[in-house]
Amino acid sequence: MLQIILTLVIFVLLIIPIGRYMFHIATGQHTFCDPVFNRIDNGIYRICGINQNEGMGWKKYALALVLTNAVMVFIGYLILRIQFLPVFNPNGIGAMEPTLSFNTIISFMTNTNLQHYSGESGLSYLSQMLVIIFMMFVSASSGYAACVAFIRGLAGKTKDNVGNFFADLVRITTRIMIPFSVVGGLLLVWQGVPQNFDANVVVETIEGTFQTIAMGPIAALEIIKHLGTNGGGFLGANSTTPLENPTILSNLIELYSMMLMPGACVITFGKMVRDRKQAAMEAAGQNSVTAPALNEGRSLTARIYGREGRSIFLAMDLIFIIGLSVCFWAESQGNPALANAGLNQSMGSMEGKEVRFGIAQSAMFTTTTTSFTTGTVNNMHDTLTPLGGMIPLLHMMLNVVFGGKGVGLMNMIMYAILAVFICGLMIGRTPEYLGKKIEGREMKLTALCIIIHPMLILAFSALAVATPGGMEGITNPGYHGLSQVLYEYASSAANNGSGFEGLADNTYFWNITAGLAMFFGRYLSIVIQLAIAGSLMKKRFVSESTGTLHTDTLSFAIILVFVVYIFAALTFLPALALGPIAEHLTLWS
Repeated sequence: MLQIILTLVIFVLLIIPIGRYMFHIATGQHTFCDPVFNRIDNGIYRICGINQNEGMGWKKYALALVLTNAVMVFIGYLILRIQFLPVFNPNGIGAMEPTLSFNTIISFMTNTNLQHYSGESGLSYLSQMLVIIFMMFVSASSGYAACVAFIRGLAGKTKDNVGNFFADLVRITTRIMIPFSVVGGLLLVWQGVPQNFDANVVVETIEGTFQTIAMGPIAALEIIKHLGTNGGGFLGANSTTPLENPTILSNLIELYSMMLMPGACVITFGKMVRDRKQAAMEAAGQNSVTAPALNEGRSLTARIYGREGRSIFLAMDLIFIIGLSVCFWAESQGNPALANAGLNQSMGSMEGKEVRFGIAQSAMFTTTTTSFTTGTVNNMHDTLTPLGGMIPLLHMMLNVVFGGKGVGLMNMIMYAILAVFICGLMIGRTPEYLGKKIEGREMKLTALCIIIHPMLILAFSALAVATPGGMEGITNPGYHGLSQVLYEYASSAANNGSGFEGLADNTYFWNITAGLAMFFGRYLSIVIQLAIAGSLMKKRFVSESTGTLHTDTLSFAIILVFVVYIFAALTFLPALALGPIAEHLTLWS
């Protein structure tokens, strides 16, 4: 338990400078690295014909994002189909099958990175670099760009300008993703992760058998898969294998890499929509006496996270810690079926766990990768205890616990809007959020955004268990089989990518349906959220009164947590009761 606490404390400390840095990037403020990156960015703008100063409304911004992603999907699909060419292909990998190519390219462009293939045997080095690694950069940057535009809309500094998508994409990629990846990649190489273009190596084991050891640019993929909350591994076994994750230090590097950006996004949000009163004073030039006094009256957490960011971060933190505690407890209890078979369970359920990390770091990694929508694994989720496996499943269903590439923040704000609406109904007052009235248009869009996610999960799951194509992929009978189906579509719709790998998912049915869940789960939500931001930014700020619900308090954070859990219970509890809960009751009866 102590190592989990220390891991979380270090996480909170790390995101503070990263959040401030992201804030400066998002707002175009000066940073220490501008002399270098300005030249790089300006070169890209000239080559691509981008006017970085051209503002976009939410519609144009969303269209630019979707069309840019669509072009890259087309190019990536072609590369996967012609990867048999002898270019960076020392292992002679053949062309990828059409439906698998469709699933793979949608998966990586939507930042899901669900793998219905085994990386070391399914992709050439050319595909790993030009499709997988490239998509990991671009998809993550696209998500963070959408998040920044969304926050600009909520901040309401302009009436029709949420920024320039292409400028945001370039700045986030060159100033955050690439330099952070270079540093992190070198750290992984230092820990023993391979980085080369050599062919696979065949070695003789001490038992006298022969084993193929995968080679390739593994470290380069590893760091961006975590930093960009991507999750797709170079190898089929992902970060459970020592080639991707050789030491406890590499495990921590990968863990913090996937936690940094989503956590920092909350700080960026808090600073971009900072205290309205302070902003008004600064705009009026009141910075000699009153403004400093105001700053001194703000708490340390308010100065770090921003008042609004603080409550959002606290709500996310509470849900994360509750889930982590349940997962750690469940895995620590062991497996009664294994105990009955005579296996010692005093160390907890170690089936499917890497012995280098143990229960604590396995539970931490499991909860983090599904809360921060990364999808990488350092243990096999299919072997988790029923309740231990329910937590990652639930957090993907919620999709608000930090979340990767800004997704968790945007989705949590949807619930914040829902919370202020419910509270407003209780007192008969028009709800307000961030100084703007929440009216019919915003609530309709918010409800639609919230409903899309469970609809994709539950509708596709129902289709899978009701059709022969879906049933053929279920290899585990009973309750666990349903959990596998729910996990597949929850992972797809949440753009997570991890899986209960007992599912035989490389078929026409699973490739197509999972691809559709990933596509709609990604782009429908982003477009709707940008529409909400575009609607709110055009509204006037309203003055606070005695009836105004303050959304920067501990009480609102608790209200927000309850709203999230109530919605999850009403939506997902019946499915969870038929899957992991029923499996737990059967196992422990």
